[in-house]
Amino acid sequence: MPPPTRSPEEIRASIEHNRQELGTSLVRLRDEVTQLTDWRGQVRRNREQLTIAAATAGFVLAGGIGAAGGLLFGRGRRRRRRG
Repeated sequence: MPPPTRSPEEIRASIEHNRQELGTSLVRLRDEVTQLTDWRGQVRRNREQLTIAAATAGFVLAGGIGAAGGLLFGRGRRRRRRG
């Protein structure tokens, strides 16, 4: 079965319609990319979680785990055994 033939006007109308849809899609995509890469907005929306993460990271970096381990398993117990 041969493909249906379209007139030049129908083809132009189809091309123009596709061009408009592509323009709309590009604007929508640009808005989504802008929203996803807006780190200030991400910080504002997730302030509580970021505060908790920063406090946890600070504790770990400051040696909190090592200090807690030292209190539980380290020097405190060794001193009591000797004395």
